[in-house]
Amino acid sequence: NALQILNDAAAHEVVRVDGAAPLEESFRILSASHAYQCVGARDEVPPALRVHEGFLQKAPELLVVSASGSGVDVFDLDACTRAGVLAVNQAGANAQSVAEHALAMMISLYRSIASADRMLRAGWSGSRWDFMGTDLAAKTVGILGLGNIGTRLAQICRNGFGCHVLATDPFVSPEEIAARGAEAVSFEDLLLGSDAISVHTPLTDLTRDLFNAEAFSKMKRGAIFVNAARGSIHNEEALADAIDAGHIAGAGLDVWDVEPPANTHRLLQMPNVIATPHIAGYTSDSLANMASYAATQLLEIFSGGRPPRAVNPEVLPQFRVRYAERFGEPSWD
Repeated sequence: NALQILNDAAAHEVVRVDGAAPLEESFRILSASHAYQCVGARDEVPPALRVHEGFLQKAPELLVVSASGSGVDVFDLDACTRAGVLAVNQAGANAQSVAEHALAMMISLYRSIASADRMLRAGWSGSRWDFMGTDLAAKTVGILGLGNIGTRLAQICRNGFGCHVLATDPFVSPEEIAARGAEAVSFEDLLLGSDAISVHTPLTDLTRDLFNAEAFSKMKRGAIFVNAARGSIHNEEALADAIDAGHIAGAGLDVWDVEPPANTHRLLQMPNVIATPHIAGYTSDSLANMASYAATQLLEIFSGGRPPRAVNPEVLPQFRVRYAERFGEPSWD
């Protein structure tokens, strides 16, 4: 695991910051720390221990902040860049797990697996026609965000199910999108052309509330919606309205505005909504991968190597100067 990997590197000291401890104690540790490894889910991190301007002022020696997964919404990236602090993630470590979870939600929605399970346990004795579904095979699947996770889902849907895959990602060229197994389209064409849409993009100012009432109204009638990326990319009330109206056939949601959502949440009352508590990337395999990625990346950085997964690469010149002042010139060009 990560601690074992780091502890085996005798040159480095690992100190735990306890979120339940007094803040004075946490910042006593952080004020002398060169790296801060943090879980990526924002509701698991106390607000005072999320990385923002005030946090960074109390941690002047900090060079690197590292998220445990691919999401970095616990970090204010602009504040990190201004402070010369490098932000890194573990992109790719949980790609298989999250892709499988999104796929499982799609299939379960198309085949009414979750609702059939609930009804059978409640004493159902009707006709199997009540659960008539449809195949995922040959559907058009739209993917928002074609990074590691989106690419893996595209491969599975295309190669395993014969799906036509559409993708929107402003940071990936159309040629590269094609190489990853999808057809590059605009966001509007993704909405208009997809039988199922799966979200695999970070939560940013560009993606917050992206799936709002207008977006859901443009989706195909009877389409399904899956989000295993971050809450707040879709508007929960707008999605509930679209499902209530019968325009959206169902949704698979692993992420929420507030995690976990209250059991009275409107979407949780809907039989055609599959709900999970931000567990798409939580398998023993992906957690082992993320731990290994995080530890080995920190060791690579502090041995003078180029950071493998920089999230704010524009900070690298300033980071290099700050690193050199403490540890000497790094070895990367």
